[in-house]
Amino acid sequence: MGAIPHWTALEEVTTRPAVITIGGFDGVHLGHQALLRTLNEAARHYRLPSLVISFHPLPRAFFRGDERNFYLTLPEEKVELLAAHGAQAALLLPFNAELARMRAATFIQRLYEHLRFPCLCVGFNFALGYQREGTIPVLRAWGERLGFEVRVVEPVRLPDLGVVSASRIRQALYEGRARDAARMLGRPYRIQGQVTRGDGRGRALGFPTANLVWDERKVLPKRGVYAAWAWVRGQRHPAVLNIGYRPTFDTTPRPHFEVHLLDFSGDLYGQTLAVDFVERLRDERAFPSVEALRAQLVQDVARAREVLGVGQPS
Repeated sequence: MGAIPHWTALEEVTTRPAVITIGGFDGVHLGHQALLRTLNEAARHYRLPSLVISFHPLPRAFFRGDERNFYLTLPEEKVELLAAHGAQAALLLPFNAELARMRAATFIQRLYEHLRFPCLCVGFNFALGYQREGTIPVLRAWGERLGFEVRVVEPVRLPDLGVVSASRIRQALYEGRARDAARMLGRPYRIQGQVTRGDGRGRALGFPTANLVWDERKVLPKRGVYAAWAWVRGQRHPAVLNIGYRPTFDTTPRPHFEVHLLDFSGDLYGQTLAVDFVERLRDERAFPSVEALRAQLVQDVARAREVLGVGQPS
């Protein structure tokens, strides 16, 4: 995980007292980043460390009963992003049936007894506890009783996209709107995984691909072909990727995540590859012949170069 202290149990936290915030922070998007700026300002004001309290699984995933194709960021990614935006420590509580039933008053009292926080920073629509009974007015009442202030951060809105939220980013990715997702995240959406050996069809076509095994808890954008940036050993490479079922070849469809790195030569087998989605180029579709598929791949590469601003190699 990221290079900040992080725990999975309240009793383990050593960064105390601290200024705190509580939330899902899936994606650490522009709205979360605004909240983190407020948290950091409050921490400087009180001359205390800043602590982010989040959950895994997220409550929505817990009640959904299925974590597949849901997360914008896995726990280790979340911690790294929180650190990048100034958080000094993180507590990722396991969300379970006990926590789901816990009353808001009990949760706040337990937090305060251990952390003695002088300030709680939350988003505009925040609520916690059983049936979300711990609304902002309730938290402010508890703050007056125990002696902490509550700072509320207003939503971040983008032209034509509205209020930034994790659910809207997920929906954008499910619909293949990679650029909209990137605008709300403040960076391209990323999936990383390990490269495994494929059947070599891409190489036979003149377009060798890295077959990626990814964590299926991550949101998988809409099937199709994308322009992307691929990261290998800290180096960025322009790429074309395909998410889908290879209908031209497969008689028994199974999902594939294939990445063709432009202007790259080398063996990627067994390495970790990170992919930043930039723009969806087209739907996946079946082709009448291998020649027709190869001609389309030439067009895909040309379009990806245009989107990424990358010319032909000299």
